Amino acid sequence: MARKSKSNLSEFYLEENKDQIYENALAEIQSFELPLGTTLRSVYDDQPNAHQKFMEKLDACIRNHDREIEKMCNFHHQGFVDAITELLKVRADAEKLKVQVTDTNRRLQDAGKEVIAQTEEIIRCRVQQRNITTVVEKLQLCLPVLEMYSKLKEQMSVKRYYSALKTMEQLENLYLPRVSQYRFCQIMMENLPKLREEIKEISMSDLKDFLESIRKHSDRIGETAMKQAQQQKTFSTALQKQNNVNYGRNMHLGRNRILESKNEITLKRTFEDEDEHEEEVLTAQDLVDFSPVYRCLHIYSVLGDGEIFENYYRKQRRKQARLVLQPQSSMHETVEGYRRYFSQIVGFFVVEDHILHVTQGLVTRTYTDELWNMALSKIIAVLRTHSSYCSDPDLVLELKNLIVVFADTLQGYGFPVNRLFDLLFEIRDQYNETLLKKWSGLFRDIFEADNYSPIPVANEEEYRIVISKFPFQDPELDKQSFPKKLPMSQSVPQIYMQVKEFIYASLKFSESLHRSSTEIDDMLRKSTNLLLTRTLSSCLQNLIKKPHIGLTELVQIIINTTHLEQACKYLEDFISNITNISQLTVHTARLYGLSTFKDARHAAEGEIYTKLNQKIDEFIQIADYDWTMSESDGRASGYLMDLINFLRSTFQVFTHLPGKVAQTACMSACQHLSMSLMQMLLDSELKQISMGAIQQFNLDVIQCELFASSEPVPGFQGDTLQLAFIDLRQLLDLFMVWDWSTYLADYGQATSKYLRVNPSTALTLLEKMKDSSKKNNIFAQFRKNDRDKQKLIETVVKQLRSLVNGMSQHT
Repeated sequence: MARKSKSNLSEFYLEENKDQIYENALAEIQSFELPLGTTLRSVYDDQPNAHQKFMEKLDACIRNHDREIEKMCNFHHQGFVDAITELLKVRADAEKLKVQVTDTNRRLQDAGKEVIAQTEEIIRCRVQQRNITTVVEKLQLCLPVLEMYSKLKEQMSVKRYYSALKTMEQLENLYLPRVSQYRFCQIMMENLPKLREEIKEISMSDLKDFLESIRKHSDRIGETAMKQAQQQKTFSTALQKQNNVNYGRNMHLGRNRILESKNEITLKRTFEDEDEHEEEVLTAQDLVDFSPVYRCLHIYSVLGDGEIFENYYRKQRRKQARLVLQPQSSMHETVEGYRRYFSQIVGFFVVEDHILHVTQGLVTRTYTDELWNMALSKIIAVLRTHSSYCSDPDLVLELKNLIVVFADTLQGYGFPVNRLFDLLFEIRDQYNETLLKKWSGLFRDIFEADNYSPIPVANEEEYRIVISKFPFQDPELDKQSFPKKLPMSQSVPQIYMQVKEFIYASLKFSESLHRSSTEIDDMLRKSTNLLLTRTLSSCLQNLIKKPHIGLTELVQIIINTTHLEQACKYLEDFISNITNISQLTVHTARLYGLSTFKDARHAAEGEIYTKLNQKIDEFIQIADYDWTMSESDGRASGYLMDLINFLRSTFQVFTHLPGKVAQTACMSACQHLSMSLMQMLLDSELKQISMGAIQQFNLDVIQCELFASSEPVPGFQGDTLQLAFIDLRQLLDLFMVWDWSTYLADYGQATSKYLRVNPSTALTLLEKMKDSSKKNNIFAQFRKNDRDKQKLIETVVKQLRSLVNGMSQHT
């Protein structure tokens, strides 16, 4: 029917061209294509009466379709009727079936209630299972966070702070972002900064405890390090000796084998001792737990505050350095004070060196060098000050050994120590000074204990004992039989041995100073020269000046110094043997013992002269002349005879002295006696002298001249010794003979008989005689001879006064 309508429309469109648009519109409407707006608009927009015409066309089309539908219904009506009939037939069956279905449904519903309940339970379980699965998934997501946080708490409790910081970092960057929506995660995030601050505070507290601990135990650390350095040095020395065993192998093979065996045993023992000591003593690093430093450094580095930590550590260590370098006021009194001082310093720098090598940037080489230079300046100043208080050479030597070990220890850790060895040369001078003081006391004790008499030896054994101590050689004495006496006293071998001991003591300080044999030789000779020229010389000078030292002791001192002077060459050989430096070397210093003992000998000689003169003065002081006696006693005075006997016995002791010394002493004694006698005559307190007194005095002078002529000391030529009394002799002859005319006539001539008589001396004595004559001869003026003598005396006095006045004017 549609095709027919379309055919009609097409035919209509062909027939009438102006109805073409309506036909097309109807065709589009029938095709059910939407939207229809465009089609309808084309109909209405074509011409003014388009709506009416289109409706007409549409009605015609509808009628055509109705006719087609009616035809189709008529065609299918019988089938519809048949279908209704069939439905009516099955209606009854449908009702039965409905009843059966309803019954079946009821029975099914009754039977399915339990299934429904179980199904609902299954549904509920499945919901729970799904929820549990969801919870498990969420918990599995949160569980690592909780485990990490638990791990963090555990690390905090066991003080593994660096690991705790790493755990915090993982929590923040990896775990917490996954579960950030949960509240507990927010709490964790808020606690992490607090935990970091807590870790910083705890680590800093541990660092402070560490710093306090190493401050307290730095002396033990340093002591251990110094022991190890000393052991290493001992080991090296033993090894060096072992390497030198093969010397002279070809010439003395058998002997060297024995030496090698002995040295191998010695070296083996040394190694065993070293091993045992190493087992007993821990290393310096083992004594200190550096973990607080590492933890604090790592913690602050992780937290980005590494520079703050470095500055704090260095500041605190500088403060501790100043405390360590501050010595105790009584440090100089015992070696333990110095040892503790050095141990603390070594411990401090051992710790710093360890920190330098095991940490990166906490301390630098520049920092440690700067700290060491500051400390070294302080150490040198302290040692200079405190060592100056040391008066015991053993303590100074111990100090030197400690400084050497101290320097070797720190040098092993890479610190420069040249200034310490330079300081040792300053301390060496002080050590020598303390040695000189000590040996000064030893010398004084030896001199005080000496009996100043030749050493008696009863047999060969005693003689060998003395010879072993002192290099004495005398072929003439060797020919004598025992018992015999050595010329020197007991102090000579003792002094010689003490000088050798001094050289040994001085050598001890030179050990381990890293100096050549030439320098050591030079130091030994210089210190020995100081001992001889200053200490021993001073002791000898003081000994000679002591009041209780008599002439016999002085004579023995001169003999002793002569033998000590001869022994100086053996001391030079002794030093050369120690240092292996030949005396023929250009720069080898010589010992000044020759001049020392010569000076002492000269002083002793001068003291002999002084002692003799003092003894003469003592005898002169007991002289008791009766200056107004009319006649002499006819014999010499008793005091003078005693004096002459004393001089005679004294000069017999001088037989062991060099001839020149004895002669000089004898001449000095006679001259002093002559001068003393002359002064006795001319004493201002003596107002009057009688002729009898002059005669008595003349007898005494005659005894003096006889003593001089008896040659109390051999070696004088002619009457040389008698010339000591020539002034007295001519003066007394002038008064005894009363030959004033000759004296006055020949005065000033070289051939004068009274050439040695001074006018002033004669005038003084003559005036005393004139006063005596006036007092003793009140009535002499009534006798012509006495008056003439008095006038002669007055005339001579006037002439002598004119001579004296002329001499003074000429002068």
